[in-house]
Amino acid sequence: MSFAYVGTELDVFALAENWKRYYGSFLAPFLSGEVLEVGAGLGATTRALCDGSARRWTCLEPDPELALKIGSALAAGKLPPCCRAVTGDVASLPPDDLYDTILYVDVLEHIADDRAELAAAALHLKPGGRLAVLSPAHAWLFTPFDAAIGHHRRYTRKTLAAVAPPSLVRERLDYLDSAGLFLSLGNRLFLKSAHPTAAQILFWDRRVVPLSRVLDPLLLRSAGKSVLGIWRRGGEEAAGSAARLNGESRGHAQGASP
Repeated sequence: MSFAYVGTELDVFALAENWKRYYGSFLAPFLSGEVLEVGAGLGATTRALCDGSARRWTCLEPDPELALKIGSALAAGKLPPCCRAVTGDVASLPPDDLYDTILYVDVLEHIADDRAELAAAALHLKPGGRLAVLSPAHAWLFTPFDAAIGHHRRYTRKTLAAVAPPSLVRERLDYLDSAGLFLSLGNRLFLKSAHPTAAQILFWDRRVVPLSRVLDPLLLRSAGKSVLGIWRRGGEEAAGSAARLNGESRGHAQGASP
């Protein structure tokens, strides 16, 4: 079944370099080994987050045209050689494809059945692997722009926690960009811009995001226009089972010795 992305904002938001560095600072400890980026779009997030140290970075994109653009960027050397472009979604992955980290950066809100999506993604985590979700926050900030680019919803910490697989252990659930929250509220109440311009994105990214980096920790990350959740697949049980199996194997071998 073919899929075509309905949004037109990817090029504009690619300008938000400070924002990408900001949320990337929370994700950086987990961007090694095997990384899966779901809904990679044009590859702007890949360029911001992938420094080439991952063993393999899979850019999974359901829109064939966008996946082709990622492939072209790879061929042109604009993305690290550890990257690969794959057309499809989580449901199309082979069952034995396992990852150290799975990323949903401004993607989950586009997916109708978000709970089922994350449940399927959790099956592709290695023991100890992380699932990271960054999404726009607060239903009261939902605008016609959200609807126009295919957003089904905005999240709070509570609603994002509710759709996370119960088998995973929550590591963090925080709001980011507190100053941007007030900017978005002002746009909703007064400007009512239907689509952000490049000038607006650059103003937010260069002036507002640096302010949020100072304010967010002071506010204990209790307010913001985006919400970030990171969950971990428990590895202790799997490690314990492996240890028990190894112990049993050694015991059998010793018992069989003359």
